[in-house]
Amino acid sequence: MKRIFFIDLDNTIYFTRQNEEQLMGELYRFLEKLDLGISREDFQLAKKEMLRTPFLKVAKKYHFNEDVMPEVISYLQNRSVTHPLKPSDDYHYIKNLTGRKFIVTAGFPKQQRSKVKMLGIADDFEEVRVVDVSISNKKETFEMLIDQHQLNKDDILIIGDDAESEIKFGLELGITTFLLDPENLHPNAESTFRGNDLSNLRIAAEQ
Repeated sequence: MKRIFFIDLDNTIYFTRQNEEQLMGELYRFLEKLDLGISREDFQLAKKEMLRTPFLKVAKKYHFNEDVMPEVISYLQNRSVTHPLKPSDDYHYIKNLTGRKFIVTAGFPKQQRSKVKMLGIADDFEEVRVVDVSISNKKETFEMLIDQHQLNKDDILIIGDDAESEIKFGLELGITTFLLDPENLHPNAESTFRGNDLSNLRIAAEQ
């Protein structure tokens, strides 16, 4: 039976696409005013990826103009989400798990913590740990949490949508994983458990 849960935030606890304007509207308008040095077509593609991927990874992939990046990063570091967000329809499966729950999310701390507040779910979690992907990754954060709280890996279940981040790192650490993949974006990815929704989460958690 799993008693400890490391849970991703974006596209796991809630879906960015269903909350796009609240989350991304101001950012899109801010970026449109800057010279990003990319085509309009690439900007549209980048916007779609921002819904699923940490901003710094998207900026690197699409080669955003490095001259404007300090201004963009300063904006993101000081940005908060100020409009209510809607958790996913499956969030009750997470809420009803018995045990200690930690949110482990990548991004800018102020912004990510404001999302938790606007989702109204802060009291459901023991801790929110925000990973700065420019200097660390979720694997190192998982290891820190395990050491800090003296956790047994056999008691842990990692839940998330990113096959190349929390799921991959979880498996490398020998931890049980549940890959949420509603759009079948990762058909060949390894994971202990997987689903297009969270209805089988209790089976994975042995609860």
